[in-house]
Amino acid sequence: MSADKLSRRAFAGGIAALALARRAAAQGYAGLGESADGFAKVTPGKTFVFPADHGPHPEFRIEWWYLTANLVDASGAACGLQWTLFRQAAKPGPQGEGWANKQIWMAHAAVTRADTHRFNERFARGGIGQAGVEARPFAAWIDDWDMKGSERTDDLTLSPVTLKASSTDFSYALTLEAGRPVVLQGEGGYSRKSERGQASYYYSQPFYRARGTLTIDDIQVDVTGQAWMDREWSSQPLDTDQTGWDWLSLHLSTGDKLMLYRLRQKDGKDYPFGNWISASGETQMIAGSDIQMAPKATADVAGRKLPVEWQIAIPSRSFSIACKPLNPAAWMGTGFSYWEGPVSFAGTHQGVGYLELTGY
Repeated sequence: MSADKLSRRAFAGGIAALALARRAAAQGYAGLGESADGFAKVTPGKTFVFPADHGPHPEFRIEWWYLTANLVDASGAACGLQWTLFRQAAKPGPQGEGWANKQIWMAHAAVTRADTHRFNERFARGGIGQAGVEARPFAAWIDDWDMKGSERTDDLTLSPVTLKASSTDFSYALTLEAGRPVVLQGEGGYSRKSERGQASYYYSQPFYRARGTLTIDDIQVDVTGQAWMDREWSSQPLDTDQTGWDWLSLHLSTGDKLMLYRLRQKDGKDYPFGNWISASGETQMIAGSDIQMAPKATADVAGRKLPVEWQIAIPSRSFSIACKPLNPAAWMGTGFSYWEGPVSFAGTHQGVGYLELTGY
């Protein structure tokens, strides 16, 4: 094949990928409640197998590899970063090879300090090597953004791995290590999202210790801290009457971890759920009836009023905290837009974490 024909084919494929990616982004969070006909179903009782489940599941419509880190520099100043890779199947069934592949990849990277929030977004088409995930040695990438393991990476802890991303005005490079295995969220990894059967497969690695460098406007600093990776895949993670979610991943000073979310419904009957993860790695589900999540203050961001401060209580655990953002303006103005940023909390327990607000 001539170089001219190859370049034309590449150009056409790139345009198709961009069109599909923009359509997926335009659907927004409402698109996550669309019919999942033809895609694989999420059902209780799955046996997770590693490293295979670190890799992609193309028979499901959507999945992500989602990492956030709460860091401090040498002066003790707080900062945070995000690295996320999303995969979405444009249609069910065989996905095809090369340019015929219908998998769309999207990635977000961000850094946040009290005085600034920077982000970037990338899209790629599956089947051509520009983006993807491999289970062993673990590698997740889009262009030169990647989360990579090696022959030393343990399948159960997904550690150690390196992480990097860059944009015109920021970059970061971290090494992540964990001494505990990944933990299954929900009921053995089956994470229910509504009373009507919507669910995902969901596990996390909340025990990463992070060290590396963070660069903003060509000024590089050494950073250390904690990181949390979420892995989910599903074909219909929301119900048709659910508009978005308020999600928290919290590192407690005791070494315990806490994942909480409430899925907002149009009828006002929100669906809350949580998991308490002990410092030794055991998990205990928290019933929605035992979770109190109340917005306490809003911020005007991107033409929206966003609930960036929260009062949270779990009476059965004598847990009551006030949660505040490092930077209220941490808006991800990407095609698939949302708020995502580091938080700190105090009360009966202290610590740091990340808050995500979608569908506003």
